Amino acid sequence: MRYEEIKAEPHDQIKRLANFLRYPFTKEEEENGLVDQILELCSLRNLKSFEVNKTQQVNKVDCKVYFRKGEVGDWKNYLTPEMENKIDMIVQEKLQGSGLKF
Repeated sequence: MRYEEIKAEPHDQIKRLANFLRYPFTKEEEENGLVDQILELCSLRNLKSFEVNKTQQVNKVDCKVYFRKGEVGDWKNYLTPEMENKIDMIVQEKLQGSGLKF
């Protein structure tokens, strides 16, 4: 499950996650809008609105910096090509042999 997939098909991906966790949604839960409710509660817009995420700090870093636009590819506005290459190398090294796709 990748961020791009979640953004493209949020309903399908949250149902996939529930199935993976072995807590699939019942037909009744889906019909009653539970998937939509969860998506709203977990939305970036909602999470950004919590006072704790506007004012608190973790390791001297404002929590609000963890909430940007939530757009696929927005990282390109923050990372240089050198930083991108470095991260790619680290991720490839760490995921090597895991079966996870990068």
